[in-house]
Amino acid sequence: MLPGLWTRTVALLLGREGRSLHLRAAGGATAVLAVVMAVGSYAVVAAEHGARGAQITSYPRALWWSIETATTVGYGDFYPVTPWGRVIGTVVMVVGITAYGMVTAALATWFVGRDQKRRHHLAREAEDAARAVREEATRALHARFDRLERLLEDRGTP
Repeated sequence: MLPGLWTRTVALLLGREGRSLHLRAAGGATAVLAVVMAVGSYAVVAAEHGARGAQITSYPRALWWSIETATTVGYGDFYPVTPWGRVIGTVVMVVGITAYGMVTAALATWFVGRDQKRRHHLAREAEDAARAVREEATRALHARFDRLERLLEDRGTP
């Protein structure tokens, strides 16, 4: 139920722009991040297994560690002590930073695009209003010249 709700919420918020390259890339990066966190959690448990001082000894702990690491929160409650565990941590960090950066950039692009459309619409409305004023002024001048011509013709001036 939750994935369908999430999809509908994102589609509602983003409308047609949800299909843009930026948002597809952000979605792809998020999917890659989820996979890296899941696989990284498993891999770090395997890398830390049996190591002296290892704190990441179960998948739930490893999953919590990978979430902390990917979001760069890093409470320090769990951390890898083996070289391979630290390599896995580095990968989770880099992928996490990249994914969150892409999501942030996609949202910023969406907001900027909405503002640009709004400004374009306002500029078009201002141009239309200015055109209407110019046309009305032109009609008024033509009407005034027409009255002057009739007045001059009535007086018999060539």
